[in-house]
Amino acid sequence: MSPKAARTAVIKGIAMPTNGSADILQLSRLLQLCSPALPVGGFSFSLGLEYAVDAAWVTDDKSCADWVLAVMQNSVVASDLVIIRETIKAIEADDKAQFIYLNQLSIALRESKELKLGEVAMGQAMLRLLNNQPQANCRWLEYLQQADEASFACAFALCAQRWQISLNNALAGFLWTFLENQIAAATKLVPLGQTQAQNLLFELSHQISPCVEKSLTIALQDAGDSMPNQVMAAAKHEQQYSRLFRS
Repeated sequence: MSPKAARTAVIKGIAMPTNGSADILQLSRLLQLCSPALPVGGFSFSLGLEYAVDAAWVTDDKSCADWVLAVMQNSVVASDLVIIRETIKAIEADDKAQFIYLNQLSIALRESKELKLGEVAMGQAMLRLLNNQPQANCRWLEYLQQADEASFACAFALCAQRWQISLNNALAGFLWTFLENQIAAATKLVPLGQTQAQNLLFELSHQISPCVEKSLTIALQDAGDSMPNQVMAAAKHEQQYSRLFRS
């Protein structure tokens, strides 16, 4: 293969395949895993954004970009991405105890009732999906099913590992899903126009690659950086008078 043909293109922070049908299948699985059509209900949760809009912390596309980027860089990177990385490593090392611990840790890192609700509800929805997929039907899935509560981050990691999606692509895909759900929520809440929303996705997706790189440097014992304003927004949202989203 010539150097030009082997060169990797990157779209939305996700590496495009260059090595034949196996890579194309992995890309297809990644796109499926990150699709808003995946029936896990991610669109139902604003992760505190709805209260931030109600409190006028987020009022336009600029403040929306600042909010979403801050949450992605300081919360998602330091919690979800570290959990996904370490869960994939635990599966590949055949470490059941670590796998179970990471599921518990992922849930414990949710600092409000509704943040935990979103993580567990999406986790259970992912398990129902995986239960019907022969490739994912394994003892690791059984461990999550036997747990009192299943973390979405761990279920996402299990999907990525079983579908042979590379670590970097799995982390980039998770961040893209986060961005897409947040911007979709913002179009209803701020509100934003469709063109503004697409411009925000173009702008913020440039941060996916550095966020993935940053997550790879965070040790497990340092996982879980807190975002006090987001946690406060998610907690206050539980009692917000009128709302469109569950969290």
